Amino acid sequence: MKRSLILLVGLVFSTSTFADQNLGLPPLTIPNDNPQSIEKISLGKLLFNDNRFSKDGTVSCASCHVVAKSYTDGLAVAKGINGQQGTRNSPTLVNAAFFNTLFLDGRVNSLEEQALGPLVNPIEHGLESHQLIVDVIVNDTHYIQQFEKVFDIKKDEITIQHVSKAIASFERTLISGDSPFDRYLFGRDHSALSSSAERGLDVFKRNGNCVTCHEISWNNALFSDNRFYNIGVGFKNLTSILDQFIDDINLGKTPEEIPITAGQRSELGRFNVTKDVKDIGKFKTPTLRNIALTAPYMHDGSFKTLEEVIEYYDKGGDKNHFIDSKIFPLHLTQQEKTDLLEFMKSLTSSNIP
Repeated sequence: MKRSLILLVGLVFSTSTFADQNLGLPPLTIPNDNPQSIEKISLGKLLFNDNRFSKDGTVSCASCHVVAKSYTDGLAVAKGINGQQGTRNSPTLVNAAFFNTLFLDGRVNSLEEQALGPLVNPIEHGLESHQLIVDVIVNDTHYIQQFEKVFDIKKDEITIQHVSKAIASFERTLISGDSPFDRYLFGRDHSALSSSAERGLDVFKRNGNCVTCHEISWNNALFSDNRFYNIGVGFKNLTSILDQFIDDINLGKTPEEIPITAGQRSELGRFNVTKDVKDIGKFKTPTLRNIALTAPYMHDGSFKTLEEVIEYYDKGGDKNHFIDSKIFPLHLTQQEKTDLLEFMKSLTSSNIP
């Protein structure tokens, strides 16, 4: 069971001002077992920024989710302890509170679950267990006081679940609407978009086929349908092993028993979660909000600019046996490409938290 909540954090806004800043977003849903409070959010922010929760003391959640980059890191793939590189791009945390699944392959269903994964990932934070985080906390007087105040528990009652709830509460404050697009469509201010961006919105909804996956509803727009697609990106890394891999799966082998590289395994995408062959190479539709701030693009960070992204979709992607039927050549004119780019720039909010 969940409930909706309008949350004011840090500053006290008038009702109209708050509504304006979240223009274009749906109501925020909060789990009943993790209600928000100012104290819990403040604790979550401390935990989010604490480098001690990594094996070499250099990585925090904030390392890959930087405010100025709309809570991404500007890298093609995430960088973890000892400078190790991951295999996927760091998705934004802004508005992640609205999504049904988290991570690019959708392997968890809540921010509470999401907060725990990177901590014990050998490349990211590199900890051998979540208990090491609890050990840091129970040896820090300030943390002990904060956990006692927020959760009404004693030092020896602190668990990793309390940690994840606090971090998730902070992440639920990372919501951002009120872009020029929102003021134009939902605020009925037709001066909010340039003529080029206005034409780009029409391309987005029609010739560009973008709205098929990056949805716009009648009263809000998350610019994601929360579904998974194979759009061809990164699939070449699987080509040499795919036939044998599928044969092995059909013969009853588990994916873990099949010898492939970490990069190839990552490119399997949603398959790693469902174990269904039809999900090979599928990744979650990302939000386009603040997209101008979150380069590079795609799950592997292979496109440096939005212009490259537009050209990729215009040519119909890189074909493979599993590519989605929604990916096909668009044959956009140069003017349509220019206008589409301007529209995507209009999705940058004025209130990135």
